[in-house]
Amino acid sequence: MQGKPLQAAEDIPRRILVRSSVGDSSEYVPMHSHAWGQLLFLTEGLVKASAKGAGTWIVPPQRAVWLPAHIEHDIKVIHTVKMRNVYIAPQAALHLPTSCQVINVSSLLRELIIALAGLQPLYDEQGADGRLVDVFLDQLHLSEEMPLHLPQPRSDTLLKITGALSARPEQHFSMQHWQQTLGISSRTLARKFSEETGMTYSQWRQQAILLNALQRIAQGEAVANIALDLGYQSQSAFISMFKKALGKTPGQYFSSRQKEG
Repeated sequence: MQGKPLQAAEDIPRRILVRSSVGDSSEYVPMHSHAWGQLLFLTEGLVKASAKGAGTWIVPPQRAVWLPAHIEHDIKVIHTVKMRNVYIAPQAALHLPTSCQVINVSSLLRELIIALAGLQPLYDEQGADGRLVDVFLDQLHLSEEMPLHLPQPRSDTLLKITGALSARPEQHFSMQHWQQTLGISSRTLARKFSEETGMTYSQWRQQAILLNALQRIAQGEAVANIALDLGYQSQSAFISMFKKALGKTPGQYFSSRQKEG
């Protein structure tokens, strides 16, 4: 992804380092990890982040994904992005989550990130710059997690199911279908889904549909076409599902965040 020349975060004797960058659609950063935690904040566009063995996250505009230190992850740009990466030293991230998650970025946190992007790498930790970092870390700690995670199961059996559902989210495969296909009782499959993903089978499938829809809406597809493709009887039924999951209709969800940007 395009941006300023890279400087290793761990070589900076400060608590944070901020980089601004842009990425083109379909750009891909393969699996890697950082010695510092990474907060990837999008002002425009959409990305998909995956962490090894943990699943995937969709990151819409004006949200951020938190990637703790040493967790292997990749990033795929779904729709051209403008973003700011805030790298946070381990000693400053002690109170932050130890697992990846998409977070809601409040107006205050957004402005703090923008202000931090203007700091020199060797900012004054003992002065106003350091106090700004203090407020940023406090606000980040208070941020709410967004329901934009699709957990990855461990077993080969469930990976076959989730792979099929991700490839064809419009197919409403029942547990009975998988019982007949895989020769495993639906009760056993239901138990394994709960144990390995923390979700029921229907919850996982619904989340896969939601994240698929988010990607397509961000790319400009008509909501009516998406609803039809995903097997909804009407556009209003799809919008109702979307609003129940994210608190806003698709139009409100994207337009309101773009206005804030």
